[in-house]
Formats: sequence, structure tokens, C-alpha cells
Amino acid sequence: MKDYKLIDHTADLGVKLEGGNLKELFKNAALAMFDIIAQKEKKVNSRREKIEIAQEANDLDELFINWLNELLSLSAIKDLIFDDFDIKKIDSKGIKAIAWGQSLKNYKVNTEIKAATYHDLKIEEKQGKWQAEVIFDV
Repeated sequence: MKDYKLIDHTADLGVKLEGGNLKELFKNAALAMFDIIAQKEKKVNSRREKIEIAQEANDLDELFINWLNELLSLSAIKDLIFDDFDIKKIDSKGIKAIAWGQSLKNYKVNTEIKAATYHDLKIEEKQGKWQAEVIFDV
């Protein structure tokens, strides 16, 4: 079962997701984004590349968008699709994480996501769970 569901949006693509804590929310957002972008085509165990990521922000909304857009940038620069994330430290002002990715050659690209946007962005904690809605510019 997937940890996200697509939501309708006129010109772009929206995702609603949740996590048991902030680390899970950020991880699930990244996994959802790359799941939308591409699906694994080959059963090849190619070399996985490990990339350390650190982002700072003024608030949680900015951190969430910075996180996703940094992953998109690194994916494009390095021709990788990220498929796993280990968030080492996170609070409303910063994140330190490790992302693992495989060569784009092992994937079929379905949708090009240009950016995560602030449009209709919602991040909130409800009854001990974190929820978010984000719109991607495609």
C-alpha cells in the first residue's frame, strides 16, 4: 500500500500524505515524488549512490519545499532516481539526511516534476500524526 494519494488539481499534480512523525512525513513526501516521476524498469542491482543533504529554512513550510526541490535538483544533476532516505535530524529550521539513488537508466520516466510549490501547501500535526498537501509543477 502506498503512503500517499493523488489529489486533483487543474494544471499541476497534487499529493496528500502523512507520517507518524516529521521524519516520516518528509521521507514519504520524497518517496511519493520519485514514485510519480519514474518507475523501476530493470531488475538490475546497479550501484547505489549515497548523497548527504543539509537544508536550512526560516520555517517548516520553507524547509519542506527546499527539501523536495533540492532532491529534484540533485536528481537532475546526477541522473539519479532516489529510492530511499534516512533523515538523521529534523526540526522546523533544518534537516540533515542521506538519500540513496540509482541510475536513471534503470527507470522509465513517467512524469517530469519541475518543482514543489507553495501553492495550497498544507503541513500540520493532527492527533499525533503529521499530514501534508503539496502541489508539484509538472
